[in-house]
Amino acid sequence: MTAYEQLRASVEAGTVEEVVVAVPDLQGRLQGSRLSAAYFLEEVARNGFGACVYLLASDVEMGTGPGYAIDAWKSGFGDFTLRPDAGTLRTALPWDDGTAMILADPVWPGPEAAPVEVAPRHILRTQLDRLAERGLTAFAGTELEFLLFLGSYRSAWESRYEGLSTGTAYNVDYSLQGLSEIEPVVRRIRREMGRAGLKLETARGECHAGQYEIVFRYAEAMTTCDNHVFFKNGAKQIAAQEGVALTFMPKFDSGEGNSCHVHLSLRGTDGTPVLADENAADGTGMSELMRHFVAGQLACLPDFALLMAPNINSYKRLQPGAFAPTGITWGRDNRTCPIRVVGAGASLRIEHRVPGGDANPYLAVAAAVAAGLHGVEHRLELPAPHETNALADTSVPRLPGTLTEALHHWERSEIAEKVFGQAVVGHYAQAARTELAAFEGAVTDWERMRGFERL
Repeated sequence: MTAYEQLRASVEAGTVEEVVVAVPDLQGRLQGSRLSAAYFLEEVARNGFGACVYLLASDVEMGTGPGYAIDAWKSGFGDFTLRPDAGTLRTALPWDDGTAMILADPVWPGPEAAPVEVAPRHILRTQLDRLAERGLTAFAGTELEFLLFLGSYRSAWESRYEGLSTGTAYNVDYSLQGLSEIEPVVRRIRREMGRAGLKLETARGECHAGQYEIVFRYAEAMTTCDNHVFFKNGAKQIAAQEGVALTFMPKFDSGEGNSCHVHLSLRGTDGTPVLADENAADGTGMSELMRHFVAGQLACLPDFALLMAPNINSYKRLQPGAFAPTGITWGRDNRTCPIRVVGAGASLRIEHRVPGGDANPYLAVAAAVAAGLHGVEHRLELPAPHETNALADTSVPRLPGTLTEALHHWERSEIAEKVFGQAVVGHYAQAARTELAAFEGAVTDWERMRGFERL
């Protein structure tokens, strides 16, 4: 039974009435519309659905303007066409009774239906196609952390996010106690995600009070990224229904930030693992391909940081003193390095520890794949692994420490322009400039506390 046949059967059985057609935006959020299931099956499944082009040229506040590769004002806020991807159809959203969801890829109107070059799914697909040309397939897993607060999103908004009560009273990292206040909510998230088709792997409390991590089973890279955005969207809806609020922002306060560690491995198109070599002369168990792939990560980290840490707040997490990477190095099972090589044999993989909870997974994984291919194509040599605390080693080259610095590297990167294209580089540079302009124009509580009386 095809995906659409399954959907039709659900509609006829009365279990599905509506279909949400969604597209991941620049921030990795799902934007879209609710359609009647009958209309979707009769028209949209075959012909697509129109949506305003500004959805892929807007900031967090949904503001748009000139400078993006898509100029919504200049084009009169016209539409592109969302083409549903049948492979992403979910006929059951346990937290949204009677609703199915499907992701869609935007294409430009016209007989050629050219893909929208700056769309996050297209950016990732382009890099996965480059792998496929080499007979390789990428598998990925993302480990998302979030903070849970007692009280609704509305009450948090109205309090300007001050004085919020964390879901646990203290650090519950790996703890099996102290979770009683949040367990009903996170249990519901775990179970309903499972019912929606995601495969739970692990779940546990984390370091910050109220912090929790749910990890789902790895899959082919695009599927993992689709699962990632689906999970974030659904988890927030479940939290809202339970009268609590959760955030994936990288750094809420001075405590531990929310990370999104990305695990990435490669296989041949026949499923054969290609990263391991138990007979490697250097004793690492890493194949020559993997050594070049990891070397590419290090070479591209400054230039591609913007795709992994896209916001002002991203760099509040990537600061000295926080348990997040600040240097450019790699290590074997060393969590103080941005690139951690972990596993053995068929499970040998890299863990990219730069992305935070705000990362757009399509862009982060695309950046890691592109960086690895750069290392492979140029046969870059891998330096010796870092065997001590890389966070305390000031001799290690540093990651960009601010969004401004990351933007500087991204805009001037010959590698980025070569592998992603000028339109993508310019589009996401504009997204960063928009974020910076919004921040620089804001007056913060810190400024008022510091200067209201004393300046």
